[in-house]
Amino acid sequence: MSNFPLCIIFAFLAFNLASVIGAENKPPPTPNADTTRHAFFVFGDSLVDNGNNNFLATTARADSPPYGIDYPSHRPTGRFSNGLNLPDAIGEHIGAGPILPFLDPALTGQNLLNGANFASAGIGILNDTGIQFVNVIRMPNQLDDFETYQGRLIDLIGAEKTKKLINEALFLITCGGNDFVNNYFLIPNSLRSLQYKIPDYVPFIISEYEKILTRLYELGARKVLVTGTGPLGCVPASLAKHSMQGECAADLQQAAGLFNPQLVNMVSSLNEKIGNHVFITVETNLVSLNFINNPKAFGFKTSQEACCGQGPYNGLGLCTPLSNICQDRSAYVFWDAYHPSERANRLIAQEIFNGTKYMKPMNLSTLMVMDYNIA
Repeated sequence: MSNFPLCIIFAFLAFNLASVIGAENKPPPTPNADTTRHAFFVFGDSLVDNGNNNFLATTARADSPPYGIDYPSHRPTGRFSNGLNLPDAIGEHIGAGPILPFLDPALTGQNLLNGANFASAGIGILNDTGIQFVNVIRMPNQLDDFETYQGRLIDLIGAEKTKKLINEALFLITCGGNDFVNNYFLIPNSLRSLQYKIPDYVPFIISEYEKILTRLYELGARKVLVTGTGPLGCVPASLAKHSMQGECAADLQQAAGLFNPQLVNMVSSLNEKIGNHVFITVETNLVSLNFINNPKAFGFKTSQEACCGQGPYNGLGLCTPLSNICQDRSAYVFWDAYHPSERANRLIAQEIFNGTKYMKPMNLSTLMVMDYNIA
């Protein structure tokens, strides 16, 4: 979820490089290869995008070094990370096969059976979020793409097997942060801030999020992880812009503090309507606050300064080869001004899989052994 300009690369260059991107984008083999393999589908923003925006003429891209410095290929893949991102880390836990971006031309044939990533950096719950990035895949379009994907899968394995694969698959959806960072608080007196006070804006976007989740259910999703926002006011970008002595930005923290509990309540109500625990909330705000409030307890050196960037807290401008880049990425909670490091993503994924405190109503290890058998 970035509101900084990245270097614009013409669309035709992106497509000429498509085959290279597809090859570099595949995650390494999962360590749990003996686990029953499930398809995996990902929707959302830059926290979970694994390269779709590389195929778009947009400024919201992570396709240049030092992004990917710790990825197996040591090259940028479109992930806003020094290495793996959250979907990669979750995929390792469930033994998922490597999933490709939906726009990757290599997503054909047997690759379709692993699932797909539909996420696009810069998007939000609302369609007017991230308009400064121009050409991104907004949530309604991500869901349309999922329908297109299902058509391709039906052509490959038939309608009955496609329905089974979708119903048994794991889904991850991550959005909401940009509706604050790249919409409400993007500029002083933004259109949304003039239209709503924060206590009114949050229920509005929660109601819109419910529509997205409902459509995902209608498209066959039966096991869905729904993450909340992170600690928006405590990321290095917020500290660089708003902090005097390292304190988190109060207005952004207020927004996250209102959004996340209301998300949990909305998901709980939605599950009651459906009659099953289809949607599982992940309180990533509280998980991340543990790292931020006591980084050394988790083996981090700092939770305030980004590994890659410049200015106060390395929170200003681009992450580029000219940026300050830390030597030990595992010692930093944040890789760049907004996004967690690979190690932080792995710790979050570990909590998602085994934790109980921040997972409602169950953790991922429990979810994956349940058979809902819902039509």
